[in-house]
Amino acid sequence: MRNKNAECRNKLCLFDLDGMLTDPQEGIVNSIAFALHKLGWPAQPRELLATFIGPPLRDSFADTLGMPRELIEPAIAAYREYFAKRGIFENRLYDGILDLLRKLKAAGMPMAIATSKPTVYAEKIAAHFSFAQYFDYIAGANLDGTRERKADVIAHALEVLAPPSGTQIVMIGDRKHDVLGAAEHGIPCVGVLWGYGSREELASAGASVIVGTMDELFEVLT
Repeated sequence: MRNKNAECRNKLCLFDLDGMLTDPQEGIVNSIAFALHKLGWPAQPRELLATFIGPPLRDSFADTLGMPRELIEPAIAAYREYFAKRGIFENRLYDGILDLLRKLKAAGMPMAIATSKPTVYAEKIAAHFSFAQYFDYIAGANLDGTRERKADVIAHALEVLAPPSGTQIVMIGDRKHDVLGAAEHGIPCVGVLWGYGSREELASAGASVIVGTMDELFEVLT
């Protein structure tokens, strides 16, 4: 009979945060809307602003809204003015996440968070929603805009955690950025469908497995 706990201890799971562990749509959309209003930028549909969830924020201001370079940093500052006080907690855990993390921890699974959200915010969210204790490390971006790409965040997490040779590493996330960032390190990615990426987006990016429920994810990881 397989010893699942022994197998789990030889793995390392890297979890995305937004769209994987929590649904941050209300806080992120409100923060962007606040920033646009403060800069005098035309208001945008909330559905469009929800597409900011996943990619680095600077990329979305530039690529999604066509914002000129000189406005990007003022937009980021205005976004954080709202987000740091209110938007960070206009957020909710996905149903079943805490149970999933408890079961993986009980199975001996080493876990870390790898997010393009600044580390300082990711740590506060993990503490607020009481899941920080399940993770060995929380890797995120820097506030100065460095280490925003998912591949760079993963590189940082692996440098800090230094998993032993032979460790099976897997990324888990809801957007193509998770899949592509993991691929830069030769790491497979499990795509989840309760977040903001479609099955088509995840499959096209090269997700190794795509799951629709927490139970499916647990079975795949263990």
